[in-house]
Amino acid sequence: MTGARIPRFAFTALVFVGVVRCAPTVRQIAAGVVTLTPATVEVGSPELIHVDAPATATLDGEWMGRKLEFFRASGGQGWLALAGVDVEAAAGPTTLRIEEKLADGTRGGVKREVSRTVEIFPAHYRTGLLTVAPRFVSPGPEELKEIEAEVALKDKVFAETAPERLWAGDFRAPVAAAATDSFGTRRMFNGKLASVHKGMDFRARMDTPVHASNSGVVVLAQKLYFEGNCVVIDHGLGLYTISMHLSRMDVHVGERVVKGQLVGLSGATGRVTGPHLHWAVRWGNAYLDPAKLLRMNLSAVR
Repeated sequence: MTGARIPRFAFTALVFVGVVRCAPTVRQIAAGVVTLTPATVEVGSPELIHVDAPATATLDGEWMGRKLEFFRASGGQGWLALAGVDVEAAAGPTTLRIEEKLADGTRGGVKREVSRTVEIFPAHYRTGLLTVAPRFVSPGPEELKEIEAEVALKDKVFAETAPERLWAGDFRAPVAAAATDSFGTRRMFNGKLASVHKGMDFRARMDTPVHASNSGVVVLAQKLYFEGNCVVIDHGLGLYTISMHLSRMDVHVGERVVKGQLVGLSGATGRVTGPHLHWAVRWGNAYLDPAKLLRMNLSAVR
C-alpha cells in the first residue's frame, strides 16, 4: 500500500546440481530479491510480486498451482507479476517458487532458484440472506440445460488470455456509486446456501454508466442466466474484470477498450434483488477482492 514500509523476504537457494555440459549452473539467490505487496497475504487478496533481476533475465514462477507471468517494471526496476489468493482458498502455508535464468555468454547460462513458504491468513466474511425468484434457487430442466451450456462457455472464455499485459497504472472503480463490503459473503438465497459472493456490489441506480476499470479486450458480452447481461474484459496474463446485471451492453467481443471507456449501464438482469452492479476480479481461476485491487498502488506500472 502507499506509504507502507514493505518488508523484503530473504530466500535461500535449492541444492547445487552437478555440472553437466549445456546445463545451467545453479547459484544461491541473493537476499531481498523478492517482495510481496501487501506483505500480509490474506484469503482473497491480490498480490504484486516483485523480483529484483536484470532485464536480460528470463523468469518462471509458480504459486498455489498457478503459473506466474512476469513483466518488466517501469524504469527497469526488476520484474513484476500480479497474482492473488482465491476467496475460497484454505488458510495456511503455501510455496512460492521462482526460477531466474541469466545469460552469461555460455551455452548453459546461469540459473537461480528459490522456494519460499508464504503464509495465507484467513479473512473473515459474513453471511447474507437474500430473497430471489424461485427459478434462481431451483431451476427447472430447461434452465439447467441453459446453465450447463453457459458454464462450458465461461470455462472456454477463461481458458484463454492475452499473452502480454494489456493494463497499465491503477485500476479504477467501474461506477460512481457507493460500494458494499459484500465480497466473500456466504450467500443464502431463499434460506438455502447457494454460493460465496465472489465480487463487489455497487449501489448503482438503474442505467448508471459502467466503465472499464483498465485497458483490455472484451472476451464476453452477452446475457447469462445468473449474471444477466455480462461483460468480461481480459487485461492480459490471466487477469479479468467482470461486470454483471447490466441493463445495456455497449461493447462487443474482440473490442479493445481503454481505461474509463463506457462498457454498459447498470441494471437488474439475472439473479438480483434490485438494480446494482456486481463487479468481480479474477486471476486464472481465483476470485480476488476487488476493493483490495482498487486500493493497490500500481501507478508505477506503465
